[in-house]
Amino acid sequence: MAEHAPSMDAAPGAAPATAPVALPDAPADTAEPATAPATDGLAPDEAADAVRPRRSDATRAAILAAARDRFAADGYERATIRAIARDAAIDPSMVMRYYGNKAGLFAAASEIEVHAPDLSHHSRDEAGARLVRHFVERWECDETLTAMMRVGVTNEAGAERMRGVFAEQIKPVLAAVCPVPEEAPTRAALIASQILGMALCRYVLHLPPAVDLGRDELIAWLAPTVQRYLTAEHP
Repeated sequence: MAEHAPSMDAAPGAAPATAPVALPDAPADTAEPATAPATDGLAPDEAADAVRPRRSDATRAAILAAARDRFAADGYERATIRAIARDAAIDPSMVMRYYGNKAGLFAAASEIEVHAPDLSHHSRDEAGARLVRHFVERWECDETLTAMMRVGVTNEAGAERMRGVFAEQIKPVLAAVCPVPEEAPTRAALIASQILGMALCRYVLHLPPAVDLGRDELIAWLAPTVQRYLTAEHP
């Protein structure tokens, strides 16, 4: 920063005038949002704190959206931080700042909450249909699941993430309704074979017969099999 010499017109012994200091440009992720939050009546520091979280959240959302698309299109190995940053219209350093490396970014981008229904609150005879309906509706409104499915069938990191989702979020749901709780892991795998298998055919491979099935018709076909996996005492 250049120093400013005192004015030659200043009176002897008077303190030199201090020129205003120019602030450095703000980082890319702190640019003013299109619609800034109301900060009237706030002190400058408080106003900055009110705006900054929204900027950070918007940047993270843009990175994750670009990452999901890029991982789905290119797979884990071929996707690059530089390409993801370009898709998100930010500097690659910002991706590294938030997520550290590609592995950290992939873990964040593939974070999935399936919100599996609590089947213990409904009739056991309805459990299969309710579970299938829940997943069909999730697949049809959540692009993240479809993107992770594409990664999962081409890359071990994606496959491991999908396995983790079912182990962590589906097994506890099944344990509450299946007649032999210690069989929950096996039953979860059997259910996954139906739900993930149909998702692959319908939403990734777009096989015409699978795509052409109406939602209710699809549920009617899958539900009896999933019901048996959930509640049958023997194979």
